[in-house]
Amino acid sequence: MKRESVNKVLAVSIYAIAMGFLEAVIVIYLRKLFYPNGFSFPLIGFIEPSILNIEWIREFATIVMLAAVGYLAAKKFYVRFAYFLYAFAVWDIFYYVFLKLTINWPSSLLTWDLLFLIPWPWIGPVIAPVICSLLFIVFALLIIHFEDKVKPVKISGIEWTAFIIASILTLYSWLYDYGALIFKNGFGSSFLTLENNSQFIALVSSYSPSSYNWTLFSIAVVIAIFGIISFYRRNKD
Repeated sequence: MKRESVNKVLAVSIYAIAMGFLEAVIVIYLRKLFYPNGFSFPLIGFIEPSILNIEWIREFATIVMLAAVGYLAAKKFYVRFAYFLYAFAVWDIFYYVFLKLTINWPSSLLTWDLLFLIPWPWIGPVIAPVICSLLFIVFALLIIHFEDKVKPVKISGIEWTAFIIASILTLYSWLYDYGALIFKNGFGSSFLTLENNSQFIALVSSYSPSSYNWTLFSIAVVIAIFGIISFYRRNKD
């Protein structure tokens, strides 16, 4: 990797680590305000509707900030995409690092976490997004490395297909639990006002996930690794 790229990776790393700390601090504040019993399931309590709307916007703004860094770090689409993936992955990993350092949470990598809120809560064990982030880092650094060899870097159709399928399977494994709560219990028709629905809030406040779909997630990881290996083999010569 060229020195210029190394410097960019370091700068993006510093930015993403700082964002990871800010994200951890925000979650600590939310916990103090709305979840004094902690993050363990069932999540006793519920974010106020007005704050939940702001939290949705904040989460979207976080992705925009990470994407903006990727855009500024390079000129070509694939390299910008690589820096975005890298920034996202480092931010996500250090978010958990700082939560562990500040409030000693999670207790283990298998601890369940509320991962995201758009369009409804995503949940899964901490290790799942961490694994995804590690794959993002490997893939992003490969793109940057090959671009430094003055070769036209391109992700093939097969590789895009692999990454899209892996993403869909992973998202399904995270979205399924709360999606089932919403649609199997007849709350789908009132989806846009669920934050004000007392029955739904009561249901969420008593819900504990029983098991994670490791089979589906493992298949997704294998497919993603296949895509990364295919990309590497095509570009290494």
